[in-house]
Amino acid sequence: MRKLFAVLLACVVITGACSTPEKKNIYEVGSPGNLVKVNVFLQEEGQPAYQIMFKDKVVVDTSALGFVLAGGPSFDKKLEVINSTTRSLDETWEQPWGEEREIRNQYNELTVSFQEKEGQNRKFDVVFRVYDYGTGFRYVFPEQENLKEIQVTDELTEFKMTGNHQAWWTPAYKGNRYEYLYQKDPINALDTVHTPLTMQTSEGLYLSIHEAALQNYSSMTLASDKNQTLTCDLVPWNTGVKAKMQAPSATPWRTLQIAEKPGDLITSYLILNLNEPNKIGEVSWVKPGKYIGIWWEMHINTGTWNSGPKHAATTKNTKKYIDFASKYGFDGVLVEGWNIGWDGDWMQDGSNFRFAEPYPDYNIDELCSYAKDKGVYIIGHHETGADVLNYESQLEEAYAFLEKHGMKAVKTGYVEMVGKLNNNEWHHGQFMVEHFKNVADMAAKHKVAVVAHEPIKQTGLRRTYPNMVSAEGARGQEYNAWSGDGGNPPSHTAILPFTRLLGGPMDFTPGVFDIQLPTQPNNQINTTLAKQLALYVVLYAPMQMACDLPENYEGHPAFQFILDVATDWETTKVLDAEIGEYVAIARQERGGERWFVGAITNENPRNMNIKLDFLESGKKYKATLYADGEDAHYLDNPTAYKIEEMEVTSGSELPLKLAASGGVAISIVPM
Repeated sequence: MRKLFAVLLACVVITGACSTPEKKNIYEVGSPGNLVKVNVFLQEEGQPAYQIMFKDKVVVDTSALGFVLAGGPSFDKKLEVINSTTRSLDETWEQPWGEEREIRNQYNELTVSFQEKEGQNRKFDVVFRVYDYGTGFRYVFPEQENLKEIQVTDELTEFKMTGNHQAWWTPAYKGNRYEYLYQKDPINALDTVHTPLTMQTSEGLYLSIHEAALQNYSSMTLASDKNQTLTCDLVPWNTGVKAKMQAPSATPWRTLQIAEKPGDLITSYLILNLNEPNKIGEVSWVKPGKYIGIWWEMHINTGTWNSGPKHAATTKNTKKYIDFASKYGFDGVLVEGWNIGWDGDWMQDGSNFRFAEPYPDYNIDELCSYAKDKGVYIIGHHETGADVLNYESQLEEAYAFLEKHGMKAVKTGYVEMVGKLNNNEWHHGQFMVEHFKNVADMAAKHKVAVVAHEPIKQTGLRRTYPNMVSAEGARGQEYNAWSGDGGNPPSHTAILPFTRLLGGPMDFTPGVFDIQLPTQPNNQINTTLAKQLALYVVLYAPMQMACDLPENYEGHPAFQFILDVATDWETTKVLDAEIGEYVAIARQERGGERWFVGAITNENPRNMNIKLDFLESGKKYKATLYADGEDAHYLDNPTAYKIEEMEVTSGSELPLKLAASGGVAISIVPM
């Protein structure tokens, strides 16, 4: 049950411009602590614009607002302000699961209503919600006689930055979806990029542009004009139309997070706060946890998805995983390659996938009964080969099949290598946004949690649909097995918390112990073993996978950390961080007193000092450190580690020594 403690202040309606002479025709709203301010105004040609300030310094200079709509003149000039309202909200709401149990949602809001001075007198509102750590704004099209069917051919939203900031980015409109390595360049060097786009100013301020509540609209990419201005570039339909709407309706929120420390980006929760509350009702059936699965063996070429002598998803092999999961207390067993459709070139043609028809050597009824008796459930897998129409034609049958067999979660997949689906729609356009909403609804109907791979980007919809528990949406662990470019570099996992994960949880799938990959002589994971453990804390996901083969865990002392670490949290603290360099995060298990700490570094070894002042004062704890061995190195000696135990209190400070691409994982338990 969601807890809500709200103080809703009265709306103030302003029928004209602000009365202060020097601010004539400027509509201003500040955050509750007056740290962030937004000005909204009309420029000379009647074009709406806005400006954002942080501590009285401009961070987004005069930037345009507006649209180009099909069937009419440009909807961005010759406008007038016909009304404005303000309101404030201060509430605390509880996540059913998450990295922070209770989230404060405190903002001041300004709505400015614009209308054409002539012609059809069409109108739209712009709503700004201003927080002490950033702002979100969206367009609202009210019900009106002259604008019912809306076809957006261009959204003119700009973000005019005040400097040529350094930015961490991945390219848009490319064939590999979101799965690219992050690059760092000045914004003037960018082309068109995905969001979240995270930037660092020369003054040491951290900014991130993204969107929240992406529904019934196309996803936003950002195009650079090489003059410090980033412009919204909506991913189009195959007809060229950018988005289709019906009034009354609203766009997603365009968001700007602002932080003086990079770790504060992680804990601002702006994206979540801008989403609507839970819409699917009681969700106690959505349970965070840990899982293993038939997955990694296919990536390292000891098994196959397709049928044949190396087929991995057999009844016998699945029972082996179920036995291991039951023995060590894992919640679920993911099985990939279980269903008809994997034979042939499924990446080019996914029309053969059947989502309720197992291969003959996979006895689904026997296995689900066997798993239930062992206290484990099987996690379903729906790879579509990007044939979304084939998947949607089977959606009801597929999710009824999951529910019938007690499969409480499913991993979905949409692999394609050209950037478009088989119906010629872009992977990140409105078609796929609406498809993922259909999947969320169907999954909720059958009480199934969804972990989406090759997804539409995360924009906080897990608040509205808590069964959408996690997603991929960036280069994950599998690239370390076969990427051909040396795998993910050591800095990759030190970038993800400040970029991709600002949108929501990521199914990165950590936990490889056999790091040098003997079956893949041209590949090795660029990590130490201790860093693999630390990723369970650093890279948040409510369902975490122990992805390696069971035999690589059996009898290994470091496996204990994976068994102990929680996946659902009371609170999260970023202890120290620098984007792409290092990050240390502490999380307290939900409803308990245990804490877990993960610290990782890039290719540079480093020493860190971690203060434990987040612990309860006056109590003693036992800390167990899983650290890099003295001679550990991600290339030469990645599996060297040591386990240390010590007594600590809230006044303790732990000196940590991290090897090159190393880490430290710590469990802290009351004595």
